[in-house]
Amino acid sequence: MKYIFLLAGILGLIGAASLYLIAFKANTNSSEEGIEIFIDEAFDIKTLANLLHDQGLVINTSSFNWTATLMSFKKTSVKPGRYLFSETLNNRQLISILRSGRQSPVNITFNNVRDIEELAGRITNNIQLDSLGFLNEIQNDDLLDSLGFNNEDILTLFIPNTYEVFWNISFESLINRMESEHNRFWTKERLAKAEALKLNPKEVYTLASIVEKETIANSEKKRIAGVYYNRLERDMLLQADPTVVFANGDFEIRRVLNKHLEIDSPYNTYKYLGLPPGPIYMPDINSIDAVLNKENHKYLFFCAKADNSGLHAFAETSAQHAANARRFHNWLNKQRIYK
Repeated sequence: MKYIFLLAGILGLIGAASLYLIAFKANTNSSEEGIEIFIDEAFDIKTLANLLHDQGLVINTSSFNWTATLMSFKKTSVKPGRYLFSETLNNRQLISILRSGRQSPVNITFNNVRDIEELAGRITNNIQLDSLGFLNEIQNDDLLDSLGFNNEDILTLFIPNTYEVFWNISFESLINRMESEHNRFWTKERLAKAEALKLNPKEVYTLASIVEKETIANSEKKRIAGVYYNRLERDMLLQADPTVVFANGDFEIRRVLNKHLEIDSPYNTYKYLGLPPGPIYMPDINSIDAVLNKENHKYLFFCAKADNSGLHAFAETSAQHAANARRFHNWLNKQRIYK
């Protein structure tokens, strides 16, 4: 009888040791870059184990399943998300992470986009939400009304930058985040500068989008912003070529011709006074701040210099501008740029 109890004790210790090894023995591969795992739904545990194995993380699925049973880790315990594993883990550690939903964030970056359709593709590039779903949601009239935007100016909600979010972020959470970032960007100082210009944030953003498309040189942006502001103040047509390109929808245009100016569109600032109904591009933050800190001068005109520098010649009078424009048009002809 003594030996039976002894044997039972030994077997018990062996069993306990086995259970300990199952739970605490390392059971994942490791990688300096990290092993990226995407869980898009609450899989049952065996399916999850196979998924983790197939994606190169879990070594032994049987021990993972055993530990899941011991830890009462069930389908309802699985938290969807994007997880990045770089260190070796045992089953218990791995299950604890998956149960708690301690997923790794991703970056979303957007800038240099022309419209909300292009933004939809860029903003969803690194997250579970697809671009079509985003586009359908963001163009919903009830949502736009609740946010205080419309289809023409909704792009002004989005401040170009890189943001850290979770892969499975919902559309609602994403828009809430963008609204918070928008409000954070428009500080009291920026709002005060906009008010001093008699412009609201949407109008500043829209004007900045024109400035953005006029020059690649940050050094010129404040001066160009000053030109357009002077024209607005004098109730002059802006006559901004980038708005005509946008209105025509032909973004290969290199030389705006009279035929392009004929289009009847609220974005054609050769026909309609004031700013267009929304931005023609997503301006970078430098362009937005250039408008808010526009240069004070008397220039009313500018055109590209005839030297391929990408810089501009500025003028106070139409006669000065005509001379600058003639030099530029002659240069275009020499370069055989006719459209």
